[in-house]
Amino acid sequence: MNMNETGSLLPELSPQYDPWDPIRSYRKYGKHVLTSVELTITNLCNMRCEHCAVGDSLTMSEGPRLPLDMVLRKLDQVEHLETISLTGGEPSYHMKTVKDYMLPILKYARERGVRTQINSNLTLDLARYELLAPYLDVMHISFNYLNAQDFHQVGFVNASHPISYETAARMYERMVENTIALSIGGLYVSAESMINTRTFDKLPGIHRLIEEMGCRRHEVHPMYPSSFASHLPMVTLPQLRASIHRLLDERNKDMWMLFGTLPFFACNDQADDLALIRRLREEPNVTVRNDPDGRNRLNISTFTGDVYVTDFANEPPLGNVHDDDLDTIFARWENNPLNLRVNCFCSEAACCGPNLLVADSYYKDVDFKNRQAII
Repeated sequence: MNMNETGSLLPELSPQYDPWDPIRSYRKYGKHVLTSVELTITNLCNMRCEHCAVGDSLTMSEGPRLPLDMVLRKLDQVEHLETISLTGGEPSYHMKTVKDYMLPILKYARERGVRTQINSNLTLDLARYELLAPYLDVMHISFNYLNAQDFHQVGFVNASHPISYETAARMYERMVENTIALSIGGLYVSAESMINTRTFDKLPGIHRLIEEMGCRRHEVHPMYPSSFASHLPMVTLPQLRASIHRLLDERNKDMWMLFGTLPFFACNDQADDLALIRRLREEPNVTVRNDPDGRNRLNISTFTGDVYVTDFANEPPLGNVHDDDLDTIFARWENNPLNLRVNCFCSEAACCGPNLLVADSYYKDVDFKNRQAII
C-alpha cells in the first residue's frame, strides 16, 4: 500500500503545482498573504553539518514545548493556510515527539486539506518515519554527498567531540536505506543539495545518487552565509552558473528539479545571467521557486512562541503567539523596513525578487523595485 495514500483530494505535487511558492498566493490575492507556517519542533540533532543554517541554535537539551492544542488553535486562525513545515534540528529526534506532537499536527493538516513537509536527515530508525508517512506530503532531506566519506567530512564538522568514520558510515548507509524504503513505499521524498565550494563540481554525481534512491524531486540551492555556514567561502557567480549548466546537461530530465534562492534575475543586464534564465525556463520539469520566507511564510518556535521571518533569521522576532494571531503578525511584517527593501514583484518574470540573504550577498546597493525584466 502507498504509505501516504490517504484519500486526499488535493492535486499531486508537480512542477505545475508547488503550494510552497509564494507567487501562487500573490497572483490569487494581489499581494503576499500568509499561506505557509513553519514550526521549529526541536533544537536537538544527531548531526552538526558545516552548512547548517540553524546550527547556532542547536542544543544538547531543551525545555517544554507550547501545548499542542495551542499550536493547533493558532494554525486554525490562519485564514489562507496551505502548507505546514516541521523542522529542527532533527524533528524526529525523540519518538515521543513523533507520536505526541508531530503526528497530531500532520493529522490536523490532512483533515484540513493542508500540505505538509518534514525536514529530516533520515538517519534514525525507519519505524519512526513510517509512523509519519501516511499523513505526510513531502519528506525533505539534505543530500550533499557522493559517498560515506563526504558524509563524514560534512556532517560532523561542528560536533562537540570527534565522530569516527565507522559511525558516520553506518548513519550514511541507514539514510540511504531509509530513503529507498520510504520511496518504494510511496512517500514523496525530495532531496536538497547546496551549491558550495564542496559540491559545485559534484552535482551531477549527487543527482544520480538521488535518482537511484528513488527521490521524486531534486532541490538545488546556493549556500549563503548563515549560522554554521557564515564563515565558509562562497562560490562565485561564474562558478554558480557553470555548476547549474553542468547539472542541467547531465540530469534525468524526467525528474522534477527545483531551484531556489538563485541570485540570477530577469532584470539583470548580464548576458550570462539572461542565458541561464532562458534555459531554466525552457528545460522540461525544471522550476525556480520564489523564496517563501518573508513572502508567504512565518516560522514559529514551539518552545518560546516567538515568530520569525525564517528559522535562521538573525533579526528579532516579529511577535509572539501568546500575544497575537499569526495573520496579525504577518500584517506587521508587511510594513517592516527589511521587507520593504526586497518586497518587489514582476509578473512577466514570475519573480518575487531576492530574499534578504541573496540581496546582502550579491546586491547590497541594488533597488530591485526600480528595475524591469529584460526577458
